[in-house]
Amino acid sequence: MKKLLFLVSLCSLAFISCSKSGAVHSVNENALFKLGYGNFEDELNLFDLARTGNVRTYMTMRDGFFYIANGEAKKILELNSYGDLLSLYYNEDTLKDVAFATKNLTNSTKKAISYPFNTLGPLAVDSRKFIYAVDTLPTERQERDSAERLLLSSVVLRFDSSGKFIDYLGQQGPGGTPFPYVKNIYTTGENELVVVCTTNDGLIAYWFGTDGFLLFTVPISQNHVPKVQREDANDAPAYVSIENIVPDQNSRKLYVKVDYYITSLDSALKVQSGIDYYTTLLCPLNVETGLYEEPLEIPSYEYSITENITKEVYNLPFDFLGVTENGWLFFIVPSEEGFIVQMVQPDGQRIVKRSLAVDHSKILYYTLSLSNTGIISGLFVKNESAEALWWRTDSLLASFINQ
Repeated sequence: MKKLLFLVSLCSLAFISCSKSGAVHSVNENALFKLGYGNFEDELNLFDLARTGNVRTYMTMRDGFFYIANGEAKKILELNSYGDLLSLYYNEDTLKDVAFATKNLTNSTKKAISYPFNTLGPLAVDSRKFIYAVDTLPTERQERDSAERLLLSSVVLRFDSSGKFIDYLGQQGPGGTPFPYVKNIYTTGENELVVVCTTNDGLIAYWFGTDGFLLFTVPISQNHVPKVQREDANDAPAYVSIENIVPDQNSRKLYVKVDYYITSLDSALKVQSGIDYYTTLLCPLNVETGLYEEPLEIPSYEYSITENITKEVYNLPFDFLGVTENGWLFFIVPSEEGFIVQMVQPDGQRIVKRSLAVDHSKILYYTLSLSNTGIISGLFVKNESAEALWWRTDSLLASFINQ
């Protein structure tokens, strides 16, 4: 995902006594490596999980290499699939004693790079092995947008494949105005960068070229996304929620995932009794023309709750995890057994659902990532260590493509 996921009590409650509407085949996991907790360079600092506030540890995977931004320790780790530390980007004020043997060898394949990180956020890696990492500016360098009522505090740091710091990107490009809160960042097949930010009106995407300069600014407002009409009523859905925006890998297109909700009525009292989920549309937006293409309806996750002799069936929207270079759209939702992943072709002709087995009771925190080739990776924080694993959903999709 490049999306950060938290295991919260609400999620657990939603799936108590739930049963899936149909059998879903599972995808075997591959456990890769574990990381201990501590202050050494190859350990994670995750000692403050009990404190309020966001956990600032993120993970992405590219070409079999894992990149972990451990904001609590102000460092970025690059590891292979065996868990060997290959590169370390660290703040000298936080990590003073670096024992990385190849620290000062410029011709070594292992690197230790010092940079004064402040508060790390999401990260992304392109095909050149350039690393992009969200960081928060010191308080004295932050700005305020009074008109939009936004705190502008985030920038995206760029490092080249050798580990050299290039510059930082703001809204206009190198050295630009800081971003508002950054929800996630993505790289495309053309090594262009897309920064998705949250505003008071919705989301906004900044699309940058390979030189770092701004190409497009795309605000996504709830008032301008495609509308849906109910089949059994004259009034449209009452509430619209833009859940996520993800760029296409091969074209300048944004996929805007929109969830629609309706008001429910108490049949006896004839008054509004709540809000019910109605449907989800994935709306492709051509950023060069600013026009939406034909939206695609995304099936919801159906589950049931049985209490005494009464059975209630509910629909729950999937979260939008990402899109692959082959155009498959990935959606995911927690379940009793772990996760249900739904993979949809761009035209909607083929929909594949699979189960990913995860024991939520042992997990304190997790972050998931989808690679450009279609591998789902996860970093799962448990009491004794953090475990990295992946599911080879790319092989599953390849079998469908070759049919």
